[in-house]
Amino acid sequence: MNTFSNNSYQCYFDNAATTRVRDEVAEKIVDVLKNNYGNPSSTHSYGRPSKSLIELSRKEIAAHLNVSASEIIFTSGGTEADNLILRSAARDLKIRHFISSKIEHHAVTHTLDELEKDYNVKVSFVNLNKNGEVDYKNLNELLANSKDRCMVSLMHINNEIGNMLDLEKVSNICLEHKALFHSDTVQSVGHYNIDLSKTKVDFIVASAHKFHGPKGIGFAYINKSSQLRPLIFGGMQERGYRAGTESVHNIVGMSEALNISMEKLEEEKKYISELKSYFIKKLKSSINDVEFNGLSGDMNKSTYTLLNVQFPIEQSKAEMFLFKLDLKGIACSKGSACQSGSDVGSHVLNEVLSSEELNKVSIRFSLSIYNKKEDIDIAVNEIVDLLS
Repeated sequence: MNTFSNNSYQCYFDNAATTRVRDEVAEKIVDVLKNNYGNPSSTHSYGRPSKSLIELSRKEIAAHLNVSASEIIFTSGGTEADNLILRSAARDLKIRHFISSKIEHHAVTHTLDELEKDYNVKVSFVNLNKNGEVDYKNLNELLANSKDRCMVSLMHINNEIGNMLDLEKVSNICLEHKALFHSDTVQSVGHYNIDLSKTKVDFIVASAHKFHGPKGIGFAYINKSSQLRPLIFGGMQERGYRAGTESVHNIVGMSEALNISMEKLEEEKKYISELKSYFIKKLKSSINDVEFNGLSGDMNKSTYTLLNVQFPIEQSKAEMFLFKLDLKGIACSKGSACQSGSDVGSHVLNEVLSSEELNKVSIRFSLSIYNKKEDIDIAVNEIVDLLS
């Protein structure tokens, strides 16, 4: 495994925010940019190869999820895909009751806020335990007591604390109550096998840059039985779901990134899992009173790519703590990169931590194949120095 190579950073631990593009993916993107510049909507000899590349990529992505190619719709990323699904569900499918959680990504929570105003829908939040785990019994009760057509929207892997949802259990609960099921799978596509022919989820989303692909491209899986309409009008691209000329090079890059990630899944999962386990042991042995938020410290109940660490220093020193780590060449984050610059803190940690715990500094470290044990040693040693 090659280390992350950048003069500004020794150690990149913000892979939940974005990942380094694989060399093979970058080469593929450049090749398409140079040789396939025709508009895929054009029917002449320059446009047809571009269209073919898009459709081949669609088939390859669909095969990894065990779905039909026609159910894969390319978007600019997970946020747009979440918006497309949720807004269309309220507008076109007449969903009047959404059931979610308070620790979803803002692409979901903020969209639900808007749907309450625009469509007068009801939004309920499932109970969570102290670790941020979904109360499945409460979810069942919410659905059983609802008189409206429902959609459940719960993320597969939490982007801040790494908790994993039992997709199959939620799927079965939704099937029992004839509710639609949407899951933000941005942190899991490319990192886990998801077989939608076995686990019924009506809608999922993905962003290529979370699995070593390019930024600005993602997809929505939309079950073929759903009758959604587009959010963006002006053309019939993407089977009418999304107008606008497709980003051919990015679509091909995303497909290539997913192909490689799935081909090397077991090997890379083992490698990163060992790094995470080593990180946990190193932190515990080096720092007194260190804690792990949510289930991120549990190798069996959280994603293998992420740790959310609570350090025994005051929250008021968080920004300076991160700044000093940055100066030392260690890149990490205090939460989701999508809400960086916010003064309100992490909405996820606000839900799962006590007021005493919230007064301590919490930092997210997320791993990839480009990390190595030496990175962890450097990071922990620098943190120990800062705490001393």
